Amino acid sequence: MADAYTGTAALDYDQTAFNLLAHYALRPELYFDPVATMKPTMQSMNGAAVTFTIQSDLSAATTTLSESTDVSAVAMSDSQVTLTLLEKGNAVLTTAAIRGTSFIPLDPVVANVIGYNAGLSLDTLAVTPLAAGSNVWYSGGAAGRTTVIPTSLIVGADVRNRVAALRRGNVQPIGGYYVGYIHPDVSYDLRGDTNLAGWLSPKVYSEPQDIWTGEIGVFNAVRWIETPRAPIFADAGSSTTNTDVYATIIVGQEALAKAHSMSDGNGPLPTIVPGPVTDHLRRFVPMGWYWFGAYGVFRQAALQRIESASTIGNNAATGSN
Repeated sequence: MADAYTGTAALDYDQTAFNLLAHYALRPELYFDPVATMKPTMQSMNGAAVTFTIQSDLSAATTTLSESTDVSAVAMSDSQVTLTLLEKGNAVLTTAAIRGTSFIPLDPVVANVIGYNAGLSLDTLAVTPLAAGSNVWYSGGAAGRTTVIPTSLIVGADVRNRVAALRRGNVQPIGGYYVGYIHPDVSYDLRGDTNLAGWLSPKVYSEPQDIWTGEIGVFNAVRWIETPRAPIFADAGSSTTNTDVYATIIVGQEALAKAHSMSDGNGPLPTIVPGPVTDHLRRFVPMGWYWFGAYGVFRQAALQRIESASTIGNNAATGSN
């Protein structure tokens, strides 16, 4: 008589195995909040908005005074920047059923997702005004965003032009250098156009603890941070090419301002909020984050933007990347 085999068809012992760790989406680093160098340090009180006052200087007095005539007084002037505080937040509500049946402990996953979403949201709020500054230079001789074509590529001269504008405006650097945010697709073109010997490695000019996340080096007095979160205006170029337009942002001191509410535990960063369990059977558990604040441009002169295409970008003329 033939042997009877006890195998997978006979028993239900073989089951799918699961890794008991949750793996998250590929996440970009967050970069833009650190250049918000203007913050209220003497805020008078709570309010719906925070106003910064910028005192203008008097023009240089070079006329020789008359011995017998009094000097004519001149009026001082100022300008103001106002940030209107807005509430921001997000939340997740889990049920007792999913917590009771999940093979992965759910609470740490929720905390991770909420914490990252808070950082991502604040970083997005910071980059939005940076991408809308009034000082913009178009690569390749383009007259505007809608005339950018696939050959409107960034070159070293574009960077030199914007650095000259910063210096011409008496804009102070941040820690000795201006700070530039560049998309990897645009970095590909810039590093290909420029002599790599002209780039300084971060280890040459900075202590390890002072190197910014994503920093790839210094070129033309700019510390470059390469990030896929540098703004892209999809299909915003020439209508005949549907060219994606990339924004390369260069900033100095006082380009970006940040303000926040000072009441109810609010601060410069979002707070994680374990929400109240209010249903009759205590099955629904909320977890979220909350922030009450704002970002805005403080000095337009300290904010420069280069708009260009990329040879490895997505457009009809060169194909998709």
